[in-house]
Amino acid sequence: MAKGVFLLMTMSFFSMLLMSLPLHGQCSKAATVAVASCRHGGGGGGGGAAPAPARRSGATNGGARNRHRRRAQVEAVFVFGSSLVDNGNNNFLNGSGVRADYLPYGVDFPLGSSGRFSNGRNVIDALGELLRLPGLVPPFADPATRGRAALRGVDFASGGSGILDHTGELSGEVVSLSQQITNFEAVTLPDLRAQLPITTNNHKMKGQDSFQQCYLSKCLFIIGTGGNDYLLNYFNPSKNWGSSTRPPLSGYTRSLITKLSGHLQRLYALGARKFVIFSIQPIGCAPVVRAFLNVTGGGCIEPVNNAVALFNSELRLLVDGARSTMPAARFAYIDSYRIIKDTLDHPAKHGLKETGRACCEMSRGSSGVLCEKEGPICRDRTEYVFFDGLHPTDAVNARIARKGYGSRSPDHAYPINVKTLAML
Repeated sequence: MAKGVFLLMTMSFFSMLLMSLPLHGQCSKAATVAVASCRHGGGGGGGGAAPAPARRSGATNGGARNRHRRRAQVEAVFVFGSSLVDNGNNNFLNGSGVRADYLPYGVDFPLGSSGRFSNGRNVIDALGELLRLPGLVPPFADPATRGRAALRGVDFASGGSGILDHTGELSGEVVSLSQQITNFEAVTLPDLRAQLPITTNNHKMKGQDSFQQCYLSKCLFIIGTGGNDYLLNYFNPSKNWGSSTRPPLSGYTRSLITKLSGHLQRLYALGARKFVIFSIQPIGCAPVVRAFLNVTGGGCIEPVNNAVALFNSELRLLVDGARSTMPAARFAYIDSYRIIKDTLDHPAKHGLKETGRACCEMSRGSSGVLCEKEGPICRDRTEYVFFDGLHPTDAVNARIARKGYGSRSPDHAYPINVKTLAML
């Protein structure tokens, strides 16, 4: 059972989605003309792109259409990470054991069971509303997410994945973070360039890649990952370290940060400039982790939380030092650990009541991580912190998004919030 618990935990801990970078040197007057051409020319896109046609996994709804009446604050949003930010990619993986394409998932979501690991919105949906995106961010794995449907963003995240390529292997088919970036580079990026032939007088701006300057630099690149690398790898009792022993926590954490830094630099080289990075959430407080160690009441598993806190502190230092390798990049680090921990410690202040139990009945086959298919759920989801054994409810996801978007406290968003980042 221990193996099963830590195996399926892979899908729950991806709370670090990334930060944004304002392009250094605004587009010149010629570039402004180019952007106007992009918005009104044959390729469509930019601020005037029509919302993607409605479809099962990424359709717009009434609220999205209302948001489209107001100008979006960014050109597009591209998402990488794990189940906390997966908008349905695992639905298209036949071999995945980490899926949320059945009720009660999506019971409060306009599209129903879309593959999001929540009763309603995940944090990407809630943040998209604040950014006034014209619709939901569609999953890359949906064949319909091509051409104009990708102009406002694409979600590449896969439940069960982590920073390391082999994280999630025991939970079935997943798309590693490295492969997610490859999907962006090899498929979506050429597709976008074809849709947005940004030129000035039929020529590229002298000395500049106008597509990067006038489109990619105005997009947000969001990354939320890391939790699975601890619960599936480091703390997995069935993990085989080969001839060596389990490495010290500090060394393992540094290796994760180094690997993640390489992923960020790869995105930077592809044109990303604005990054939103989410910290790992306090997964030591998740119902499945507490139940595994038979913790009752409001207690959390502190060794797990301490490991996560160490990673988060190193991640914040990575943001501080990123300018040396990515000089034009800008970041917004969202401390979802502190946001959720404050919610757990002071639930009444935030209108919540239940902090220890999951809202849905747990599936035995998932070792207490996922909801039982068609199983019973709590009556008032707004009172619960966790919907299943690992993932927050719509109410908590919305709070993380609000704090990350608009809070001026460095305990929530550092060094700037997402709203400020979007305006750069």
